[in-house]
Amino acid sequence: MPYLGNPLLRALLLIFAMGIPMASAQTAPSGELTEEQEMAIKKELSKYAVLGQQHIIYLSKHATDEYTETLTDSKPNMPSAWMLLDDGKTIKRINIDEQAQGAPAQIRIIMYRAALKSLAQRGKVHAAVILYTGKIKEDSDDQALVIEFEHRLGISGNKVIPYQVENGKVTYSEPVTGEKPFQIFHDSKASGASSEN
Repeated sequence: MPYLGNPLLRALLLIFAMGIPMASAQTAPSGELTEEQEMAIKKELSKYAVLGQQHIIYLSKHATDEYTETLTDSKPNMPSAWMLLDDGKTIKRINIDEQAQGAPAQIRIIMYRAALKSLAQRGKVHAAVILYTGKIKEDSDDQALVIEFEHRLGISGNKVIPYQVENGKVTYSEPVTGEKPFQIFHDSKASGASSEN
């Protein structure tokens, strides 16, 4: 399940705590939210979580469809990246071929993260995905497609999808989704670090 980060939660809590009028004559003690305020916040947060997930699904499907074509080539698969622009519809592929000429796959992934982070800081991007392949296990020839995804609303994760190529056709197995630290839209805090108010 993707990780919903604290930056969005904090911002929405602050906005709603200030902007939601009391629904009844009872007032909560200073600094506490009423039940109505908590319900309104949860409802609003769920809308944003659904929107973020829809963006990630839309972007991931487009990127996977394009990237799948490269899996049938005999050439080694290099990482690729796509972004969903701030209009929520336009998808663009990022091209770093000139800057990354001769760079190994791991370095290209780092370069894609840096390029996406730069665009995200300017507010031009809603979501980003980086696709690359790798072995499922060190001592195995079984391959998997990895989709790193992030959304500005605080969603970050990766999906690992085993695949096989037979007769020029790619078939995917059941994916496994996991959390990953933020690397594009938000700065992840080191584990064990105390949170600041």
